Amino acid sequence: MAVDINDEMVVGKHLYANLYDVDRRLLEDEEMLRELILDAVKAAHSTLIEIKSWKVGGRKGGVSVIALVDESHIALHTWVEYSYATLDIYTCGAHTDPWAAFNLVIKTLKPRRYKVGYADRSQTTL
Repeated sequence: MAVDINDEMVVGKHLYANLYDVDRRLLEDEEMLRELILDAVKAAHSTLIEIKSWKVGGRKGGVSVIALVDESHIALHTWVEYSYATLDIYTCGAHTDPWAAFNLVIKTLKPRRYKVGYADRSQTTL
């Protein structure tokens, strides 16, 4: 019996970004960032398992939000002092769209500039 390789593939899409010159008020608003990541989960067509967020105090403090999704994760970390954030979106499954989640975060946080990377994390052999 032949194995259909498409049934065996893991369609992994890993998007990661650095966001520069973001409004500091946004970067310290834990509740808003938590809601943003919940909206990003929906935009990515992912299924939320759990979301956690917390503030880190001090001069170099910020907020971290991590959404565990059935398809992998979305994580946002901010550094208020530097007006800086990092975003990591890793989804599996042909139905997911990490770019839609990314675009939502960029539209909301409005960084003056950003650097984005993408890796195809799909399994290509059995």
